[in-house]
Amino acid sequence: MINLPKVIFMGTPGFAVASLASLINSNFDIELVVTQPDKFFGRNKQIHAPEVKIFGEKYGLKIFQPDSLKNPEVYECFKKINPDFIIVAAYGKILPEAILNTAKIACINVHGSLLPKWRGPAPVQYSILNGDEKTGVTIMLMDSGLDTGDILSQEEILINHDDTTGSLMVKIANLGAKLLVETLVKIQKKEDLDNFRIKQDDYLATFTKIVKKENAKINWWESSKVIHNLVRSMNPWPIAFTQLSCIIDFRYLGEHDSILKIYNTKLLNSNKKYDSPGTIVNTNPVIVTCRYGELELLDVQVASRKRMSAVDCIRGYKIQIY
Repeated sequence: MINLPKVIFMGTPGFAVASLASLINSNFDIELVVTQPDKFFGRNKQIHAPEVKIFGEKYGLKIFQPDSLKNPEVYECFKKINPDFIIVAAYGKILPEAILNTAKIACINVHGSLLPKWRGPAPVQYSILNGDEKTGVTIMLMDSGLDTGDILSQEEILINHDDTTGSLMVKIANLGAKLLVETLVKIQKKEDLDNFRIKQDDYLATFTKIVKKENAKINWWESSKVIHNLVRSMNPWPIAFTQLSCIIDFRYLGEHDSILKIYNTKLLNSNKKYDSPGTIVNTNPVIVTCRYGELELLDVQVASRKRMSAVDCIRGYKIQIY
């Protein structure tokens, strides 16, 4: 009987599901899936389970959702399993060194950037926000630092001009899942890790922070390219937004309804300078001025209303964006 490598998999959002599925399809022995606790969302406080938990339960995998990895119970659980590999993909918390050391062969992370560029929790968002032309996936050995471990493998992917964080995340997740298994197979062939591990150059490192709702507010005094990248990077969450004052049937909308979410834009070929950015200069299509250049709004949502095309949204409105 062949002894399959024992794996503890750690991940939380949809990004991690592709890696977990790839491990299942490659016949690794997944002893445990560790994910974040269920959380309450929305006004009705409905409970939502992590996507990794939902996927893992479909395959009958054992799920563990500790509140803290520093709990001695967690360490004892890992130690008892005695895994060959701990595989981490967007788990959401830094692993204590004691947990890292329970892996007999290696603790490996699937990271959505070309390290050392964009270390931290939001590499995909930052690559779009920064206007990068390419990004990729890094399979790395984990250490006690934040994405500072040695690189085992990398693969690039181009960023399309219309990619959002959502669309790019899917591409990177699938690429990472493939590269993860290829790397694990390489390790299993008894190749010495020292022959292909590459130390990161800390001087080239750039860093990301957790994206918050307030980061999504549009500043129309920026260039059209900067705003276009912001809109793309904030989709599917938290969604770029601005404020508007508008009249419907000569009735003023309340303050809550003055928020306009912008899901998608089209970057227009213009570098014209405007002294009154944030002004609608055309209604079909909907074109808004920026400090430098113009943007076409594609689909939007007034707070508490449904998402729709920008043309349909402003039809019958008198709007000034500021």
